[in-house]
Amino acid sequence: MRLYYSPGACSLSPHIVLREAGLKFDLEQVDLASKKTKAGADYRQVNPKGQVPTLQLDSGEILTEGPAIVQYLGDRKPEAGLVPAAGTIERYRVQEWLNFITSELHKGFTPLFKANTPDDYKKIARDNLAERFGHLDRHLAGKQYLMGDRFTAADAYAFTVVNWSNFQKIDLAPWPNLKSYIARVAARPKVQEAMKAEGLIK
Repeated sequence: MRLYYSPGACSLSPHIVLREAGLKFDLEQVDLASKKTKAGADYRQVNPKGQVPTLQLDSGEILTEGPAIVQYLGDRKPEAGLVPAAGTIERYRVQEWLNFITSELHKGFTPLFKANTPDDYKKIARDNLAERFGHLDRHLAGKQYLMGDRFTAADAYAFTVVNWSNFQKIDLAPWPNLKSYIARVAARPKVQEAMKAEGLIK
């Protein structure tokens, strides 16, 4: 398998899941501005949407969209426990979190990264994120991870997106459960490996 990624982007989530699952894969970096791979290829020929992540399967098939990719990877290595078994309520709880993260957190950050977003709207976006962070903070009270004591693919995605707070100078101090959760996930060896591979930490 080959994961197309951009350092620190949402593609960090499947990158973490690949390492947590112990699956074999190659990495191909993408410049999202030029839509070129590090090797100079036209990335739109791989993924016409021009976004990361993209997972190229060994069969040559292409899979896009982070929540779909991490579920696929979790099913490839069920013993890793990253995605609960099909048909269980735990499976749907992980999907519930993946949907919340993609719609309420991931897209919530988008206006903050765009240079043409009016300042007034950026304040609204920050206020909306603060509300979502509050929900996460309450949920994480007394829990190690989103699903309790077990790390899942949803945690890889939540960590990736909430960590963008660093780029936007959003202090997580008002949400102590969320802040300690992010530190806990960041300390996981496979998360450290993924971040080092992307040049995010030394």
